[in-house]
Amino acid sequence: MKLINIIKPDDWHLHLREGQILESVLPATVKSFRRAIVMPNLIPPVTDVEMAMTYRQDILNACPGECDFEALMTLYLTDNTSPADVKAAADSPYVHAFKLYPAGATTNSASGVTSLPDLMPTLEAMVEHQVPLLVHGEVTDPDVDVFDREAVFIDHVLSPILQALPGLRVVFEHLTSRQGVEFVMDAGPNVAATLTAHHLYMNRNAMFSKGIRPHHYCLPVLKRETHREALVAAAISGNSKFFLGTDSAPHDRAAKESSCGCAGMYASPVALELYTQIFEDNDVLDKLEGFASLFGPKFYGLPVNKEQVTLKRQEWQVPSVIPAGTEEIVPLCAGETLRWQLI
Repeated sequence: MKLINIIKPDDWHLHLREGQILESVLPATVKSFRRAIVMPNLIPPVTDVEMAMTYRQDILNACPGECDFEALMTLYLTDNTSPADVKAAADSPYVHAFKLYPAGATTNSASGVTSLPDLMPTLEAMVEHQVPLLVHGEVTDPDVDVFDREAVFIDHVLSPILQALPGLRVVFEHLTSRQGVEFVMDAGPNVAATLTAHHLYMNRNAMFSKGIRPHHYCLPVLKRETHREALVAAAISGNSKFFLGTDSAPHDRAAKESSCGCAGMYASPVALELYTQIFEDNDVLDKLEGFASLFGPKFYGLPVNKEQVTLKRQEWQVPSVIPAGTEEIVPLCAGETLRWQLI
């Protein structure tokens, strides 16, 4: 097969940052994706509808040329988020979810939630108004091994919340573990998950190949090969609970290569091509469109896109760096040769 056509996908987990990085990274997303769930972990975080509208306008202003990209906004859940904030989000046609960052879990998460059970009235309002909760599913207890934090989060945090609120709509974002896959599969139809290209493509050895590889450091971290295999099996299963979310998270090169490098991979320039390669490796290209273009809209209750995109089976080399104003960003798979290219 030399060409495949699929409905233009959406990215259901995306970091666009702001300023010159936003302007530099947005074109790659617009090229591959019609819509994207945009993360709110700016400084300061996007915590209310007014801030979300301002950020949305910044994104639209940064769109290249005449594009019809749609930014689906989210609000940052904090210890102070109230039921009234949930009602305001539900009333806005532009805000589609709240994002849970356990305090200290990842980039710009200092304002995150310190105790999810203490937010029960707010979570009850999410059930009432059917506003999804997007979960960074890790505990931050320093006594818990970094490779076990997702599994512990499921057992100690998410399972009890869903037992108390079985109607809560949850997207377990950037799923990384076999336990996470099993949890989502066993949960009700109100629980889904996004899968990144990098967690499908690499295991934790990639962080230590011929030295420390800071551009392969993300949170949650890459896991053992057995976990990667479970993620791939979920992605290619045709189960509509699992859909595309790149978690593309750009940082300038200096921030990634510092003594305390930032977590995140800039995946947008290669994500769709890499997903395609993974599906081809497993001889299930016929299931790519469901994962990339159909299952996300189904969960969020949005129409399927009308446009199509074409991918061609031809080798191309990923750039080593991508300019971002006065800085530069190292993309996922920098310098590697991929087999599929969006045309």
